[in-house]
Amino acid sequence: MSVPAKADRPMTDAEIVEAYLTASMIPDPDAAAAYMKPGTVITFTGGREFDHPRGPTGFNAKRYRWVKKKMDRFDVCPCTDETVVYSVGTLYGEWMDGTPFEGTRYVDRFVVRGGQIVKMDVWNDSAERILVQRGIEA
Repeated sequence: MSVPAKADRPMTDAEIVEAYLTASMIPDPDAAAAYMKPGTVITFTGGREFDHPRGPTGFNAKRYRWVKKKMDRFDVCPCTDETVVYSVGTLYGEWMDGTPFEGTRYVDRFVVRGGQIVKMDVWNDSAERILVQRGIEA
C-alpha cells in the first residue's frame, strides 16, 4: 500500500494515525483500514481483540448512539524501525439511552511501521463514568 501524499510528501506517522481516527469516527471502518496493515490486532477496552476496524465500530454501536474523539495531542516516540504514536484526548457523544456525555478521557497507542499501523491499543474512562452515574465510588 502506498501512503497518500500530503502536500507532495508522504504522511508523517502522526498524520497516518490522525487520518485513521478521523475515518473511524465517520464511522467508515473500511476507509480506516486503509491505514492499517491487514491483520493488525486492535486491543480495545476490556481487552477485546479485533483484526479490522469494523470490530471496534460494531462494539461502539452497542455502547453508544454515537461517539467522537476530541484529539488533544499526539505524542510521537520514534524508534529504529517503527514509531509509537499516542493519541490523547476526550470522548463525547450520546449513550444508548440518549444521555449526552463529554470529557471522558482516552489514550490510543499505535505502532506505525513502513507507513502503516501495525498495532493499536485503546483505553478510556467510560466504565468509570458509568460507575459515578450509578453512585458507585470505586
